[in-house]
Amino acid sequence: MFKWLKRLFRRSKETPKKKAQINKIQFPNEILLPMVVSDLERGKTVTLNLRGFSMRPFLENDRDKGLLTLAVDPKIGDAVLAEISPKKYVLHRIVAIDGDDVTLRGDGNLSEEHCKISDVKGKALGFYRKGRKKMDSTDGWKWRTYSWWWTRLFPIRRYLLAFHRRIWLKIFKPKIQ
Repeated sequence: MFKWLKRLFRRSKETPKKKAQINKIQFPNEILLPMVVSDLERGKTVTLNLRGFSMRPFLENDRDKGLLTLAVDPKIGDAVLAEISPKKYVLHRIVAIDGDDVTLRGDGNLSEEHCKISDVKGKALGFYRKGRKKMDSTDGWKWRTYSWWWTRLFPIRRYLLAFHRRIWLKIFKPKIQ
């Protein structure tokens, strides 16, 4: 009665399984990020592949992902998606808020960027690092401890970043997912 099912099952065991092919499509930030902001404004959360080196050493280009939500009442220390000029977005940490003016700096940067509080579009809820499935929450002890130390090391950050780029990354190459 179920001979055809048994034959099908036997054949499926014999034939090697092929891995699904996943194609990766990249859009320029000036096209993709306005669509991301639109989704955030509609109340959605967005997982975004991170590109760039401005959040090193904690977050790595093309390896890590960030989970973003709409920025409501951003505070100093928050990692936010902000529009610093028309169609130019950055995911950086807020280092100062003075009235309506916001000062941003990427963890891997020594220079600052500026925008208005209304230009802060999204806030990071957490990051998926090193290909992990579990998110490092920005409210978790790991992120808060790292942030506390890293922001206070600003005077010597230049030397720490140079060590990270010139020595650490040569020895321990980041694995791109």
